[in-house]
Amino acid sequence: MNISIVIPAYNEEARLRGTLERILSHVDGKGYDHEIIVVDDGSGDGTVLVAEGFAGKGVRILRNDRNRGKGYAVRHGMLEAGKDLLLFSDADLSTPIEELEKLAAPVLTGKVQIAIGSRAVAGSQIEISQPAYRVAMGKIFNGLVRGIALGGVRDTQCGFKLFTREAAREVFRRQTLHGFGFDVEILFIARRLGLQIAEVPVRWIDSPDSKVHAIRDSWGMLQDLFRVRWNDLRGKYR
Repeated sequence: MNISIVIPAYNEEARLRGTLERILSHVDGKGYDHEIIVVDDGSGDGTVLVAEGFAGKGVRILRNDRNRGKGYAVRHGMLEAGKDLLLFSDADLSTPIEELEKLAAPVLTGKVQIAIGSRAVAGSQIEISQPAYRVAMGKIFNGLVRGIALGGVRDTQCGFKLFTREAAREVFRRQTLHGFGFDVEILFIARRLGLQIAEVPVRWIDSPDSKVHAIRDSWGMLQDLFRVRWNDLRGKYR
């Protein structure tokens, strides 16, 4: 497999070392031709120093000039990535890197151009669940996503998504949202472009150190659903 792995990172000093070690162990063990791109999103801790410690092992660092949001960081990394397959993964590895092959399978057959990890389809395994209030809020949000912007996708927010290089170029160059609502936007764009998406059941382990604020970010994500529809009406995704 020929793959770029993009990791958006904001103040991830505490867990980035373990994440990079685990990813490298997996891809090196499989013999993949790979690059790992850490996108530092204006961190105020030692995130960059940790990433620099892996510079000789196929890890490179991109730095945003300030904290711009997860969506911006992912876009930056995906547009800079150069391998045939492009994965973006959360720095906490809530979806373990060992699930990579599940996502790659339908893409490598040529049947789809995008495969997304899902916690909401048959076969998914939630090993450690989010708190009950976050589970409830997630279900409400996913219902709104299907009703307002993106029917047919059960889980847009799992931070483990794989693209062919060509699909990534077309989708991410059109992306406009920089916050947590960007996942909905990129999948909406993909649909608009006629790209095929597979929703793949994955293992998922909740991280107690989530960067998503339950109230503030949920409100912003709801607003983003309407921004996606407005952008589409204005022809911004053509």
